[in-house]
Amino acid sequence: MRSIVAGTGYTGARILTALAGSVGINRQPPADIETQDFFVRDLDQDPVAAIVLNEPGAMIYSIPPAVEPAGKTRLERLLDSIQPELQRAVYLSTTGVYGDQQGRLTDETTELSPANARAKRRLADEQRLLEYGDKHDCDIVILRVPGIYGPGRLGLDRIQSGTVFIDESDAHPGNRIHVEDLVRCCLAAIKTTTPAGIYNVGDGDHRSSTAFATAVAKLAGLQPPKTVSRTTANETFSELRLSFLRESRTLDTTKMRKFLCEAHYANPEDGIRASLIEDGMLSD
Repeated sequence: MRSIVAGTGYTGARILTALAGSVGINRQPPADIETQDFFVRDLDQDPVAAIVLNEPGAMIYSIPPAVEPAGKTRLERLLDSIQPELQRAVYLSTTGVYGDQQGRLTDETTELSPANARAKRRLADEQRLLEYGDKHDCDIVILRVPGIYGPGRLGLDRIQSGTVFIDESDAHPGNRIHVEDLVRCCLAAIKTTTPAGIYNVGDGDHRSSTAFATAVAKLAGLQPPKTVSRTTANETFSELRLSFLRESRTLDTTKMRKFLCEAHYANPEDGIRASLIEDGMLSD
């Protein structure tokens, strides 16, 4: 079964490299990946040229929804263009679909309550893909993903520029996953032997964004980030940043660990250290 990787950004490019025999789809081919099997498609434009496979295939989809889609969504346009219909699809959604759980343990059965437009768009895409699965007898796997970190994505620029964080005493629990662990989850999810369904993915460590940034700074040899009270943050932080900081969940990843994989970087400090080594900022 031929595999499609739709979206070749930070995570998708790594999936494409790791998934043998896969074909990529993006608005433009990634410059740092050598592959002859690539479909260049603009999913914001109609019509989207057909993507013809020799046999029914599988897809890992990591393209974010458009903010203001004109007509059909990106996901709908892509599904319409793939021939023949898919047999399996993996969608990278967001844990934001749960909304604010006030720090409570959150598993895949928790009632959904997306509080912002970003999460609502992801949830709408989840539903579209599930409807496609019902219509075309296609197995659907939805991965609800928290913050992704890894090489080149540790927030070092924010720390170095003096970005202020919330005091640890006021900070909410956080959830995240190293990009290599997310890739491993995707490779497991696309296998036909893996049960279809919805999975929370994460490293199982729930330290706050303040604690994570402090660990990054320490391992990178930087001064720890400055912090302020939540009251001050509510008065001074941007509304976009506050929209992330208002929500609080403790993600239950039991199902992931049972059916997909254990997190290699269950301790974020190990993942931070490996990322700094890959970025050439630490010696091995």
